[in-house]
Amino acid sequence: MAHRKAGGSAKNLRDSNPKYLGTKLYDGQTAKVGSILVRQRGTKILPGTNVAVGKDHTLFAMKEGTVKFGKKRKANFDGSVKIRKVANIV
Repeated sequence: MAHRKAGGSAKNLRDSNPKYLGTKLYDGQTAKVGSILVRQRGTKILPGTNVAVGKDHTLFAMKEGTVKFGKKRKANFDGSVKIRKVANIV
């Protein structure tokens, strides 16, 4: 005879921590050197002038200035053209 009752198993009790992705500085705001502009999974927004990419695709400022978001025509290898968002420091 068992000394304990069967406890069962709950499957939906685990949850991952939030990753806090998204835009941190918006268009027209001032950025200092090294300040994070966008945290993203993959390069959905491309780096422009005075903006660099981290190893987790984070965009950050290389110089002080004002954040400007724009669009850029980007050609794929098959010749098709996509319009992509670009983050710049002006």
